[in-house]
Amino acid sequence: MADVSLILEPETPADAEAILRLNERVFGPGRFARTAYRLREATSPDLGLSFVARVGTLLVGANAMTPIVIGETPALLLGPLIVEPVFRSQGIGEALVAASLDAARAAGGKLVVLVGDEPYYARIGFQRVPPGRVVLPGPVDPHRVLYCELQPGAFDGVAGKARGA
Repeated sequence: MADVSLILEPETPADAEAILRLNERVFGPGRFARTAYRLREATSPDLGLSFVARVGTLLVGANAMTPIVIGETPALLLGPLIVEPVFRSQGIGEALVAASLDAARAAGGKLVVLVGDEPYYARIGFQRVPPGRVVLPGPVDPHRVLYCELQPGAFDGVAGKARGA
């Protein structure tokens, strides 16, 4: 596929329906059973830290950042990261994550966690949470719980149950 002219913008309330449809297409009904979804149920994403990707006027990707607390430590939950299947492997996901991380850093955020594949997210600065340090609501493969420090040392001493902020 030829290079695409990508437009990254902060998410707005007007994007909600298109993001919902994209989420349905990419993850299907099983998304409601995911552990990370349980954290998002009670807390809305921070639209200033969440981004959408467009090619022209077509929404082709989205990424949310939701405020959470781990133990007593404020953090952000990254995801879901969604890219329209036909536009995958074009760097759109990485661009969305980078935009969210940059915005969170600029807003004073210190720590971001997610549930995802380490080989993909490690190249963007994420690493595996040591076993037992972060307890998520529901079953999750501990090897898929990752974190990224937006400020050095932000993960030092972090431990406990994760919940919506």
